[in-house]
Formats: sequence, structure tokens, C-alpha cells
Amino acid sequence: MIPELAIDPKLLDFLQKLILSLLIGILVGIEREHRRKYREVFAGVRTFAITCITGMLAKYVADIIGFEFLLITTAFFALLCLLVAYAKNVLFSQYGFTSPIALFSTYILGILVAEEYFLFAIVGAVVITFLLIEKKPLHSFAENLSEDEILNAVQFLAVVFILYPLVPDQLIFGVLNLKSAILIIVLVSTISFVSYVSLKKFGHGGVYYSGLLSGFVNSEASAGAFASIAVHRPAFLDASYIGILLSNTAMLVRNLIIAVIVDPSGRTALLMLPPQLAIIGVSSFTALSRRKNIKPVDENLKLSSPFALGPAFKFGAGFTILLIIAKFANDIAGTTGIYATAIGGLVSSAAVTVSVTTLAVNGGISFATAAETAVIASIISTLNKTVLINLSGARKLFEISKNTYALLVIVGITALIIWGFYLRTSNFSF
Repeated sequence: MIPELAIDPKLLDFLQKLILSLLIGILVGIEREHRRKYREVFAGVRTFAITCITGMLAKYVADIIGFEFLLITTAFFALLCLLVAYAKNVLFSQYGFTSPIALFSTYILGILVAEEYFLFAIVGAVVITFLLIEKKPLHSFAENLSEDEILNAVQFLAVVFILYPLVPDQLIFGVLNLKSAILIIVLVSTISFVSYVSLKKFGHGGVYYSGLLSGFVNSEASAGAFASIAVHRPAFLDASYIGILLSNTAMLVRNLIIAVIVDPSGRTALLMLPPQLAIIGVSSFTALSRRKNIKPVDENLKLSSPFALGPAFKFGAGFTILLIIAKFANDIAGTTGIYATAIGGLVSSAAVTVSVTTLAVNGGISFATAAETAVIASIISTLNKTVLINLSGARKLFEISKNTYALLVIVGITALIIWGFYLRTSNFSF
């Protein structure tokens, strides 16, 4: 008989961690090596690979001879990274600390591998590599922020990180969890803020960019901004028409995203999807059919930063009030009361979507009722665009828009009725 080949489990464990450390170091180091095409770099793929392996080995040895060894190696790498930073910035006048910090972070990833935090190490490596690769886009992102917008973001995050640990993790009025509410506000505001910054960077000169991006921020505000352009610059009438149409389309997409954020199972969003897609499809077709008449828009759309405390608290207060109203309306009038809260779409269809989806997740109403109410709020918000255009004094824009938005409302209502009939007759449920 041929004797079985026995592999020492400790050796196998060591080899697995060695290979993973090597791959993580190579992943981060490849990006640094790529930079060598454009400028001299102080650490390439071999250095980063060895650094990650050294972090893993240091923890292994520390478990054998004592924790002090890990402290010594960590101090050594910290000093080495400081020397690299000094040489780069002082001796060679290449300003920046990215490479030494990335090198020390790679050393720490090796320690995580040794401690068997494999997923943490891999995710950390991917994030670090992404930040290194996306140097220009991130710099461009930061450059397009004003001091007030940065201050708004800092204030917003400060309030979040102070309030979130302090609020109780329990339901208020049997319906509202403040911790969940804060997270929802942060996520929705983040989506809007990314669109807001992208709008500042790419929106000028392109109605497609500005219309879609502004709709993710605030479709009502963008409708007012485009209507103002139509009033003061009649030559941009068609561009304003398409801009408002696209911003409304973005609002519909945003509400689907919000539904997924609040209800990660996707049940509410899936039930909202058919009627929302019907409106989106008609809107997109209309916009594309008139694209030949569009002139570039070089105007600034004046929208407030979603990270300013005012809009954030306004949104939070809005959906909280709607949530409480919906809860009591459901207790008093049942499903009819819930549907009535869709009128909140005149102010914010996003707030209505959050409130009814939250109720569904907490078991207060069915997911079908939540989806139908959210869609009705979106339809009301769509119809509200004509009201905003009319109030702005853009008569010509109102004349060419009213039939389009009437069609969108009819399509939305028809699709909602057909979809609801199908759900009830097919006994479709989650």
C-alpha cells in the first residue's frame, strides 16, 4: 500500500495566509507600479507584496516569542514610512503622503490576514486600491465643492455621529425607529449629494446631465430652475421642457432606489416597478423624440446642497410626520387612509415612499399597499410639475408641457390599475 501523504495543518494554514498576503500586496502594488509610467515611485509591486507578507509574518512570530516583537516591527515600518515621506517631500520635492500611508496600511492588512480576518483584509485592499486608482476623479470631486458645501457636509456628519449613538434603538408610537430614520436620511442625502456634485461638474452645457442629475437631488427645485430659464431665455424653451421631463424621470428612479434602501428585500420596489417603468418609458421616449431641438444649456441650476442641515432635517421631519400620519390613518380608515397620505407627493414623493415602506417593513401595512401609495405619490409629484411651471410664469413652457404630463399621469394611473388588478386576480403575494 502507498502511504497517505500527511500535510501538517499548521503548515497548510501558514501557506494559505502567505499566498493571500502575497496577492493582497500585489493588488495594491500593481497600481503603484502603474504610476511608474508617469513619475518615479518609491514603492512598487514587490515592495507592497513583501510589506504585506511581513505584516503576516510579524504576527506569526509575535504569537511565538511575544507581543513585543509585533510592536518592534510596527514601529520599524512606521519609521520607514516616515523616512519615505520625508525623502519624497523634502529631498525630491514630490509632494504627497499617499505612498507611505498606503505602504503602512498594506502592512496592517498582513496582520489582519495572520489573525484570520480574511474578508476584512480583502475588502480593505480593494478599497485602498480603488482610492489609489481614482486619484483624478476624487480630486475633481473635491475641487468642485465650495467651502460652504464642505462645511455643510461636516456639520451633517457631525450631527449624525453624535445623534446616532445617543438615540434609543426602539420604536416610538409603535412605528418609528430613530436609529433607522437617521440611517435612511444619511443614505438618501448621500445619493442626492453625489448627484449634486456631479451636476456641478458635468451638468453645465448638457440638458441630459443637468436634467437627470438635478432630479436625483430635488425634482421640484429643478423644475422651478428650468422654468426660470425658459422665462428669461425663450430660446431654451425646448431644452427646459426636456430638462424638467428628465428630472421627473430621475425622481421616479430615485424613489425605486429609496424603496430598496428602506426595504432591502426588494419587495416594495418590485411591486412599484411596473407602473413606474411605464411612466419612465413614456418620458424617455418623449425626451429622445425631441432631442434634435435641444440647444446646450449653459446655465447654473441653483439647488441647495442636500448635506446642508436644513434640507436634511426637513426631509427627516417630512417623512417622520407622514409616517405617524399614515400609522394613525391606517388605524382609523384602513387602506383608504394610507392612500390619502400619497397627497404628500405634492411636497416630496421621496418622503412618502420612505414612510409607507417603513410601515410595510414594520408590519403595519401590506407591501402592496405601500407600493401603490408610493406610486400614487410619484404620479402626484409628476402632475405637480405642471403646477410649478404655471406658477413660474413660463406660459409657453406650460402650453407645450401640459399635454405631456397629462399623458404621463394617465399612463401611470392606467398601469397602476392594471398591475393592481393582476396582483389581486393572480393571488400574487410575498
